Amino acid sequence: MANYLRTIRLAMKSLLLHKLRSGLTMLGIVFGVFSVIAMLAIGEGASAQAQRQVLELGATNIIVVSVKPPDDSQQSSGGGGRSFGLQYGLLRSDYRLLTETVPNLMGAVPIREIIAESRYLQKMINARLVGCTTEYADMNRLQLVRGRFLTDQDEYEMGNVCVIASEVASTLFPFEDPLGKTVNVKSFRFRIIGVTRQRTASAAVGGSMSGQDFNKDIYIPLQTFRVRIGDRIFTRMSGSMSAEEVQLNQITLKVKTDKDVLPTSEVVRESLQKTHGSKRDFDIIVPLELLRQADQIRQIFNIVLGSIAAISLVVGGIGIMNIMLATVTERTREIGIRRALGARQRDIIEQFLTETIVLSGAGGLIGVLLGLLTPISFTGIQWIVENFILDKSSGEAPMARMFAEMQPQIAWWSLPVAFGISVGIGIVFGLYPAQSAARLDPIEALRHE
Repeated sequence: MANYLRTIRLAMKSLLLHKLRSGLTMLGIVFGVFSVIAMLAIGEGASAQAQRQVLELGATNIIVVSVKPPDDSQQSSGGGGRSFGLQYGLLRSDYRLLTETVPNLMGAVPIREIIAESRYLQKMINARLVGCTTEYADMNRLQLVRGRFLTDQDEYEMGNVCVIASEVASTLFPFEDPLGKTVNVKSFRFRIIGVTRQRTASAAVGGSMSGQDFNKDIYIPLQTFRVRIGDRIFTRMSGSMSAEEVQLNQITLKVKTDKDVLPTSEVVRESLQKTHGSKRDFDIIVPLELLRQADQIRQIFNIVLGSIAAISLVVGGIGIMNIMLATVTERTREIGIRRALGARQRDIIEQFLTETIVLSGAGGLIGVLLGLLTPISFTGIQWIVENFILDKSSGEAPMARMFAEMQPQIAWWSLPVAFGISVGIGIVFGLYPAQSAARLDPIEALRHE
């Protein structure tokens, strides 16, 4: 033990003789270890956010959505350049069929939605008008900051009431209390009975469900939507008029346990295929499957990011080898004197190998300490991206919000792994210079000037 301690002291003394060179050599290892920890932390944070968004859809939910067919073969045209009549998607009879025949259901929510211009006095916002039932809030984990959500009584009476989301409230009522006020949507007036809390926008899921910004929603009773708005939406463009008729945009089903999700989703698919025939106008999204896919993607993501970051560690190791080879040339006479005084080749190898291990170990330790500061460093990056890169006034606003809410999560297993790799890099890339020093002929080494 005393011999090893003496070797370490000699190694540190030799490295401190050239502080600047040793420090610059160490930087390659420092930034290599830091990049490994930081990239894995960012990857874990992004993966955790993606999994949270999938969980917000509900791990025991089955989401059936209407999908516009790939061709307009069902669209009929009239004279005078007018065309209308495209019918597709889920029907109210589909909702009744599923709720009456599918086993293990704990709840079901039918949804109809459109994008509509909403106004209050001179203020305007393009909001998502959602016709739904009272269970919608629980299914989508909406929280209220004021007022209440829709009730069965509102549905039964087909009342002109609505619940608005946070961004709608802040845009239309920046200085007023929205409760009790009325908002105009498509020439109809709806009295505001509640305001929902701000919520993270969801990313696009699969190829059939687009990303949703719940902060721009206006919720009204489904029966009110049917009576006031109707199923057919007309669009006028370039002198022609077209119409699309959709009864329901989405049906969200909830089952008892996650074991029932996949079997029930197959029952739902078979039931709807019988009623819809060859029409490909619906799709089924299973969040549980997406959650498993997200976990697999996280593992692949970590491997890719870790491999990229490990390249910088290899570069740092090459720098150590380069400096140690130069050090051997500078200390040739010292090596000759030590050999003449009885030092063995093993002693020379140990001396130079210890120096590389001390160099890489110290760099690895500093890199780990910097890696622990990744969340703080990422906060600065978020500020730069939000203020100088992303345009919040454009379609990048949901992306900016998602990026702002993403937080790196340090993978604690990466700390000892990154440090161990840095020490291993020192051993691997320091072994050749150490052997080169040990193989020097003592007589020739003593003659070296």
